[in-house]
Amino acid sequence: MDLATLKTFKPTEFEEAADGYRAAGDMASAAKETIDNVICAGIRNQLKGETANAALRELAEVSKNFHYVQTECGLASTALNGFAFDMAVAKRKLSAALEDARANNCTVNSDGSVRYPAGRKPEDEKITEGGTVTGSAGGTPMSEALERQAVNIHPNPYYGTALDLANRIADALREATDADTKWAPKLRALKADDDLVVSDRDWVDVKSDAGGVRQAADPYLDSINVPPKEGTPDQNAEWWKSLTPEQRADYLSVHPGTLGAMNGLPSDVRDEANRMVLAETRATYQLELDAIPKEPSKYAANPNGGYPAAVITPGWREWQDKYGAKKARLEGAMKGMDAIQARFDRTGQDGLPEAYLLGFDPTGLGDGRVILANGNPDKADHVGVYVPGTFSGIESIGDGDDDGDLGRGDRLWAESSRLALGQNVSTITWLDYNAPDSIVPQATRGQYAEEGGPRLYDFLQGNRVAQEGADGTRAHTTVIGHSYGSTVVGVSAQSGSWKDPGAVNDFIFAGSPGVQADHAADLGVGADHVWAMGGPWDDQVVRQGGRLMGLGDNWTIPTDESFGGNIMKSDSSGHTGFWDEESQSIRNQAAVIAGKYSKVELD
Repeated sequence: MDLATLKTFKPTEFEEAADGYRAAGDMASAAKETIDNVICAGIRNQLKGETANAALRELAEVSKNFHYVQTECGLASTALNGFAFDMAVAKRKLSAALEDARANNCTVNSDGSVRYPAGRKPEDEKITEGGTVTGSAGGTPMSEALERQAVNIHPNPYYGTALDLANRIADALREATDADTKWAPKLRALKADDDLVVSDRDWVDVKSDAGGVRQAADPYLDSINVPPKEGTPDQNAEWWKSLTPEQRADYLSVHPGTLGAMNGLPSDVRDEANRMVLAETRATYQLELDAIPKEPSKYAANPNGGYPAAVITPGWREWQDKYGAKKARLEGAMKGMDAIQARFDRTGQDGLPEAYLLGFDPTGLGDGRVILANGNPDKADHVGVYVPGTFSGIESIGDGDDDGDLGRGDRLWAESSRLALGQNVSTITWLDYNAPDSIVPQATRGQYAEEGGPRLYDFLQGNRVAQEGADGTRAHTTVIGHSYGSTVVGVSAQSGSWKDPGAVNDFIFAGSPGVQADHAADLGVGADHVWAMGGPWDDQVVRQGGRLMGLGDNWTIPTDESFGGNIMKSDSSGHTGFWDEESQSIRNQAAVIAGKYSKVELD
């Protein structure tokens, strides 16, 4: 880049362009919000039939387009801010050098060389004529040593100053040229395909674009106050508040995974970040699945005749060794991501509120990470957090006709909302721990709860911080643990410090094998705010098995009278029926979530 271009360069023009892209992204986000949570929600709530379904499919595609526009505009805005930042640094260096040249009676030529006046050193009698020097960028120790030697020998006292100025100018011009070279291809890469379809390949390109912009924008992003390392929810919230809207948008565009996992941030920020990660991840996994060769026939007639009549083919064995495990892993994750999208698509159905994806990682902790809220917990009067148990994972998060663990969150919201008329309810399905994958031996061990409990505690503290940040008050919060999930909840209740602010009002344990405590009063909310329920058959096996394996201190489980909590009536037919629609069990849980304790029926 030449001197004249850098002198006249205006970083503010590119910052204003970045603002324009950010505004366009905000408009796309608002349009997507309207489509998903107003238009589509209204159709689901009021219309049925083929025409309505066709309209929803078309609107879903339009929503995807707006989501893509929002994401790409965010990257373009960050890229332009990063370019403006790099160029502003170079221009400040040039401006400082030009100012110093004027102060030292030197003249800067159009090619960046510096003309210095005549002069003499104090020990010399003769005046040495002036001259012109051309600088070099990025000097080495050897070249710098040679320049110092030349300055000491040269009879003109202005020579050294002029050489230093010329080098500084050369450095500034080199930095500007490097910035232009670095950012030009990154900005060109953000150009979208000339069609109206947002394909999986487009989303994979977004992920690649984000990586490129993130790497190139390091100097700019480093100028932003970085988040605290392993920060508490309170520290995370303070960091977020310290950023300008522009800085928040730029950080979100290139670090969605980091922000989506950060407890203490507002739920709408985490949701936006995690939806970006979800879209990019799903597209990546789909393309990986598409690239796997078709599975060959597993069996063929026995070429030797006789028994067995069919044998496993060598081609299938080779395919299974190479692709079988990968295909199963990808399909399991895709199944979970489809369940999350299905919950998004249920918004408005029977009044179900907007979903907030507060955590997502398809491989996190082995089982995958999904935290999904019905309604915004930051603005709720009552929040219920449901923690599932053994066998939970991303691939089963929406299993079955009842939509699995996500469906249980839906039904808890519906039942609680009926009791909390005129108040906002949010229910959260929290799967952010490595759940046991077997009853024996894994579910008989406390290590999974010991690892997951502190994670749940941190999330609940983050929930508290985000609520207080919204309006200064905290929602009435109930945490529900099912099966081994109750053990995780028990450990979380005993985590942290006694100095930490309270984040939970009530605990509910359903089919609990033990909570690592032998008295309800040990859980920090008062024994009268600890609730438990059990069922027959396999639920008895789980609860009594947990007692024998010591998941409850001193062989005590929450449904024991000696535990000291409230034992609720339950009509569950077994270990998994506590969330059946219109059941006594779910009504009792909803009454606690809504704070309607008088409506809870006790045993």
